[in-house]
Amino acid sequence: MPLQARIEAILIADDPATFVTRELERVELQFGGIEGDRHFGILAKANVRQPMYKRGQEIMNRRQLSIVSVEELQGIAERIGVKEIQPAWLGANIVISGVPELTKLPMGIRMMLPSGGGLVCEGENEPCSGPGRIIAEHYQDSLLTKLFIQKAQQARGIVAYVERPGELKVGDLVQIYN
Repeated sequence: MPLQARIEAILIADDPATFVTRELERVELQFGGIEGDRHFGILAKANVRQPMYKRGQEIMNRRQLSIVSVEELQGIAERIGVKEIQPAWLGANIVISGVPELTKLPMGIRMMLPSGGGLVCEGENEPCSGPGRIIAEHYQDSLLTKLFIQKAQQARGIVAYVERPGELKVGDLVQIYN
């Protein structure tokens, strides 16, 4: 039996000056992710996350979407001692509720959308200093950058790619198949 999650927010990083996202009510997911988002595309350039390739080489884009859960974000906030962590600060594209251990789901799980679209999980989106700095700036506490990286391990969310295009809107219920 699949898990069920509710779509709480959909966000896009369409400002080239930042990875911070802004909210949308709905989106037509395409092969490549969300058109206009900084991670959109079927192909990507290799970077520090793929040390086996020369930086800049073209590879398959497995990080089209960043998905976080309300429950995990609240847990991270509690562990680092802040009121909240907004999904936009992490550059998240999709925020779900109902899956308190989203990050621990195995690679390869599928999220099926009511529209018939589907996403495939490519694993944990490991915490890094970029979002940590945004959190630290918001709370005016430089120690939060490092604390975020430490306390968000295995709770930062997942990355995914679009396996089948489809519409996604706030309030949708998605089925998660292991």
